[in-house]
Amino acid sequence: MQGVLHKTLIIRLSSVGDVVLSSPLVRALHGRYPDCQIDFLVKAEYADLVRFNPHVAHVIQFPGGGTLRDLVRLRRTVISSRYDLIIDIHDSIRSRYLSAGAVKVTRVNKRKFARTLLVNFKLDVYDRWGGAPDVAARYLETVTPWGIQDDGGGPEIFFPPDVATAVERLLGAEHVGPGTMCIGVCPCARHGNKMWPGERFAESAGQLAEQHGLPVLLFGGADEREMCGAIEAAINGAHPRTSVLNLAGRLSLLETGCAMDRCAVVLANDTGLMHLAEARGVPLVAVFGPTVREFGFFPRGARSTVVERPGLSCRPCTHIGLPRCPLGHFRCMKEIAPGAVIDGAGRFLA
Repeated sequence: MQGVLHKTLIIRLSSVGDVVLSSPLVRALHGRYPDCQIDFLVKAEYADLVRFNPHVAHVIQFPGGGTLRDLVRLRRTVISSRYDLIIDIHDSIRSRYLSAGAVKVTRVNKRKFARTLLVNFKLDVYDRWGGAPDVAARYLETVTPWGIQDDGGGPEIFFPPDVATAVERLLGAEHVGPGTMCIGVCPCARHGNKMWPGERFAESAGQLAEQHGLPVLLFGGADEREMCGAIEAAINGAHPRTSVLNLAGRLSLLETGCAMDRCAVVLANDTGLMHLAEARGVPLVAVFGPTVREFGFFPRGARSTVVERPGLSCRPCTHIGLPRCPLGHFRCMKEIAPGAVIDGAGRFLA
């Protein structure tokens, strides 16, 4: 086993899901070495996801739209800090540059070769390349030589009291009273072929809301407000007595996570907000289309379930996502019926 750690830096620049999934590593590292200073280097737009983590000492931010000069400056900061260990769980050109010259660096094994064979040739060789654990477990693999193991606690995020106060004020102003539970919906994704059709989210959420007498909360970014608005209109049209609140673009990431605490269940695509819901321990139904379990992003908690269309010869067609289905038929999503999602949510709402 390697020596005791006193000062450690974790590098994970982006994105929402990846940063959230790093939290078990942070917690396990602090649990094994409680006196170790743990710093975290992340893009500024995701800094709040780690800023309030009690196990993190300092957050180092890579600025939005950062330049080469910013990268050079950050590398000088990293090297001058003399970390015992740098844990690079991003493994990109930038993260490798930032950690170059450090005394000790450990990196995540992304199983890139196995992933490439699975996407391009549909050959599953993961067993020969270290198996296919979830991403949080892959991050923890980087520190097993230091006696650090998964505590089984899953991902987590933290926020200060003023975030909860702001969320409660907003929900109250929209007539969602204190203690009222809701159906949460995250219908968008960065990549088009990872999005289950919006009308199916509307049908699923509308039926669940009517059956259980719950309002619906729609989550997303500012650029997703229009799509969430279309889903809101569809639910209102089919279920006029159901209250629907479109929160897209109105909440920060931490506020979104806090608002999810008011959800009896969250319906989501394979996206960062899905991991945010899991980190809050909210019952979750995740719809996976072009991506598969081997890539490591399936939620792993007992309060989560995945709905997918197995058995398609074209799946997976990507590990990140594409603007549209490369074959044009989009069967991996279109052949998932609302009933499957409704049934998945029903086990949590019973």
